[in-house]
Amino acid sequence: MVQDQRGNKSDGAGMSGWLRGLLVASLALNLLVAGAVVGMLISGGGWHGRHHAPGIDAAGGPMTRALDEPDRRAIARQMREAYRDGRPGRPEQRAAFDALIIDLRRTPFDRAAVEAHMARMRGMLAERLELGQGLLLDRLESMTPETRAAFADRLEAGWRRHRER
Repeated sequence: MVQDQRGNKSDGAGMSGWLRGLLVASLALNLLVAGAVVGMLISGGGWHGRHHAPGIDAAGGPMTRALDEPDRRAIARQMREAYRDGRPGRPEQRAAFDALIIDLRRTPFDRAAVEAHMARMRGMLAERLELGQGLLLDRLESMTPETRAAFADRLEAGWRRHRER
């Protein structure tokens, strides 16, 4: 075995530079996505003059934004109640994020451990999304045909604005 200038042993069968760069870029992209998701979950979707349930604006995306204010507030209240009744809330999300940070700092890097943390956070996000969509469907089902048509009009207008950007 030959020792390179940095003191690392090499038998010439190391990873090529472009492959190493690709792996680093892939990890960076995964961390960026995970960070954005965790940030959204921890921040509770931001401050909009009053505090929404965590992620309520993102839970349904354009569909949630197309709701009128009383419906949006009702869904936010139902989500808060659901999380008070035992769903993983901010403390669990924070613990998952803290565990991810600890494993990111470990040497050597344990891909499986970091992947497990990302999967756990993805599961929490999926559960939140599923809850929000279920509450949205309940709300849509209870609307009169006229109210539902007005919702569809707002949704369509929002979609058009988004596409024109």
